[in-house]
Amino acid sequence: MSNAGLGRAAELIRLGQRAQASAVLDAMLRSNPDRTTSARAWHLKGVIARLGGDAQGARCCQTQALAAEPAFDDAAVELARLLNAAADHVAALRCTDAAAKAARPSQPLLAERARAWQALDRPDERLAERRRIAALYPGKAATHHNLAAALGDAGHAAQAEAEARRAIALGSAAPETRLVLARALQSQNRIAEADAAFAAALALRPGYFDALRDRAQLAWMAGEGIDAVLARLDADARGLPRGAVAMLKSAFLASAGMAREGHALLAAHMDPADPQAQATAATLAMQFDAQRALDHARRAASLAPGSRPAMRQLADALLANREAGGALVLLDSLLAETPLDQGLIAARWTAWRLRDDARAAEFYDYDRFVRAASIEAPKGWPSLATYLADLLDALKALHGFRAHPLDQSLREGTQTGSNLLRSEDPALHAFPEALAPVIDGYLASLGTGDDVLRARLGKGRRFAGMWSVRLRPGGRHLPHVHPQGWISSAFYVDLPQEGASGTREGWLAFGQPGMVDLDAQFHVRPQPGTLALFPSYMWHGTVPFTGEGLRTTIAFDVVPAVPGA
Repeated sequence: MSNAGLGRAAELIRLGQRAQASAVLDAMLRSNPDRTTSARAWHLKGVIARLGGDAQGARCCQTQALAAEPAFDDAAVELARLLNAAADHVAALRCTDAAAKAARPSQPLLAERARAWQALDRPDERLAERRRIAALYPGKAATHHNLAAALGDAGHAAQAEAEARRAIALGSAAPETRLVLARALQSQNRIAEADAAFAAALALRPGYFDALRDRAQLAWMAGEGIDAVLARLDADARGLPRGAVAMLKSAFLASAGMAREGHALLAAHMDPADPQAQATAATLAMQFDAQRALDHARRAASLAPGSRPAMRQLADALLANREAGGALVLLDSLLAETPLDQGLIAARWTAWRLRDDARAAEFYDYDRFVRAASIEAPKGWPSLATYLADLLDALKALHGFRAHPLDQSLREGTQTGSNLLRSEDPALHAFPEALAPVIDGYLASLGTGDDVLRARLGKGRRFAGMWSVRLRPGGRHLPHVHPQGWISSAFYVDLPQEGASGTREGWLAFGQPGMVDLDAQFHVRPQPGTLALFPSYMWHGTVPFTGEGLRTTIAFDVVPAVPGA
């Protein structure tokens, strides 16, 4: 009787007769069915609620289904989809844990778990789910494409290339697969092959924005001048509106130190009613005209009411004009929803500093929260000097470009494209172990507290990416923060000869915001073999240096090991 009732309800749902189906299910649940029948009835009620637009009711019903049968795959998939859509990714993982322990969970269930891990910026865990899908459900182009994308994001460039090629061999004609392949090749510094793969993606989808941007960025980093990059964009931009192309061109101009020219180009082609164009114009104007930036930011916010990015940019523009009170109203509202956003925390600190608020000194307590200490040579190296020499040789092989990526803080230098944590080079492979005593000692020194830095202690730690930067004479890092980090770093591998006494050339500078002209408050002198650690919410950059030689560093973020912490 129960199976017949469930089948009848499912058929009514298929026919669109949801009220009748709900009545059948309610009658079944009143009859005190066994746990399996109860779970399936609640699951179908959840489907009805979702189809009727009641997401909250759907979540409640699927939760009831899993309470009756925790490993019920269908209910777990439904609930995970709802929770991921609501950005409650930790809950999406919890509700699928039991079903995921089965010998052969469904592909949709594992895919929802992968999406949750991706949203939580946990590339290794996302990759594990994608590997399991490929092992259980092999032979599909989409499966290998998704695995390639996860491998690429986790820093396994060679494996990502292999899986992308496998997806293509299995018949994938998706331009997205060519994009994944191109990025994997770029991460291996195979510039000509990467360019060809970007071109293949554009051939499949003319005007494919991500491929267009990445191909132009590849040319820029490979050393093509700004005029050649802009000409390449024109040639590749078939099918894109002129305003979209102008926005992309303006980003390259700004990266080349020509923000004013980029703003003029965008202003000539933008739709004044496009909030994204207004936001881009505000970002550009911030570099040369604070009032104009504020005008654009206010326009963007009025065109996109309630938009968090627009509110954030408006706050920055207000700070650039030293209107700290108005910025704080916006920032407090944004931080109420995302209290661990390090960029928002830094912006709020900037407002506090502009108002001489005592909380600014408490949050940026440099003596307590900034540490610089030398590492010890890892096992296998007789001295720190010999280890640093091997580390430098390993990094030289990875710096295959001539210019910085877009949207990064460095100028007059290069950044590695691959995650150094994935390197098999002995010196790089030993690096995390060499860092551990300094990192753990720093965390232990912070003490206890309920602020956003120390409240996250005790939840373990893990590295969230690791990269290297090499600066030429005149090179520098613009003031910036790491929005998704917790603890950030600078490790000094090799340094040029210091400039004249008292200049602080090449020193790490703290407390100088990126949007308003305020002096740095604290400096750390770099030394080969020294690791500097500090909260990710601290504004930091470097003093430009002159003279001869290159400045080679490694950076990484540390975050709590507990998901969502």
